[in-house]
Amino acid sequence: MTSGAETYAARVAAVIAQQARLQGSSFERMAVWDRMARQFRMDPRREVDANQAAIAAFVHPEDVVVDVGGGAGRVGLPLALGCRELVNVEPSPGMGTEFNESAKEAGITNARLVTADWLDDHAVVGDVTVVCNVTYFVSDIVRFVEKLMNASRRRVLIGVWSTPPPNGSAQMWPTIFGEPQEPVPGHRELLPVLWEMGILPDVQVLPAPRMTPGPVPPTRPETIEAWLLNLRPKDRDTVRARLEGEFDQLFAKTENGYIPAHRTAAKEMLITWETGRG
Repeated sequence: MTSGAETYAARVAAVIAQQARLQGSSFERMAVWDRMARQFRMDPRREVDANQAAIAAFVHPEDVVVDVGGGAGRVGLPLALGCRELVNVEPSPGMGTEFNESAKEAGITNARLVTADWLDDHAVVGDVTVVCNVTYFVSDIVRFVEKLMNASRRRVLIGVWSTPPPNGSAQMWPTIFGEPQEPVPGHRELLPVLWEMGILPDVQVLPAPRMTPGPVPPTRPETIEAWLLNLRPKDRDTVRARLEGEFDQLFAKTENGYIPAHRTAAKEMLITWETGRG
């Protein structure tokens, strides 16, 4: 019988193999995150939504909070306003630059960046570890969770969406790549792994809707160019022609601009448990 961890690893392996075949090497895909990094910035001092507030409710003023794969600080920097220290462990140099600049502009002095993958040898430890929209891409999920446990003196918080963001526009794949998308694993695959590890987490379904990173493209040409950013340069002319030909079927116009016409609605799932290490 296949274990939850094996099923999870197989799903991530299928995604990685498809991405490598259609979008290039892991180095090239990291460059995509670097190019898109600024889109993932949000004002750390904004009025937070209900989802962010639910995460912040687990953070105490004396805590060191570790934000695993925290990107440009969308989740982590608001938490820094209510804790002793925020440590962002983030492998993308572009995301790290945006994180540092966002913290500086907001006058946040208790946040620091560790440029590393979570499974690297970095020895970061905190009271609370937060992981939002990262587990979709982790093949060795057991080792990843074990490291979360060892690094968390009190609590682990994992945020995933009921339809993970990478899967939210699956209807675009046949037009862009000529084949269906291999879906990343979400909460349905993650929870069995945790149960097999002897972890019985609390699961909350959070109320706020998912926000699209960055501004919505206001025109048809800008919408197409935004989708081409994720492609290898050699593929862009061909895909541009496909998107132009099917634009009215693929995109819907809103008051702010164009969004995918068939994007699946989703809720954020907050999966959390105490580690008992404090």
